[in-house]
Amino acid sequence: MQPHSLVAIVTLLSLLLYFSMGLAVGQARRKTGVHAPAMTGDPLLERTVRVQANTLEWLPIFLVSLWLFAIYWNDLVAAGLGLVWIVGRVLYGRGYVADPGKRETGFVIQSLACAVLLFGALGKIIYVMMVTGA
Repeated sequence: MQPHSLVAIVTLLSLLLYFSMGLAVGQARRKTGVHAPAMTGDPLLERTVRVQANTLEWLPIFLVSLWLFAIYWNDLVAAGLGLVWIVGRVLYGRGYVADPGKRETGFVIQSLACAVLLFGALGKIIYVMMVTGA
């Protein structure tokens, strides 16, 4: 049995990224003077909140796919794809906060990495079920 240490590290790195995005929302609030619970009022705050929310929307898809890919395929490949996803999210976030039109490259990178993890895991699970008859 593989210990999946690399995927565990990538999982924690992705959560640290999300944590840092939460801190960025707080910084944007201080910078713009828009206090909680308001979510609108300044484009910088709105873009920063959207980056955090969009990342939260992707985390369940990413994390489940990451772990299932690691279990059914390979820990090292899963971890590598997970790092690509993280880099994509960073590029997406930086681009979106600077100018929403600059988010596309990061979005494409992270979505492709996630698609490989998701469909790779699904394909392997179906294959194993067919071979074992389970």
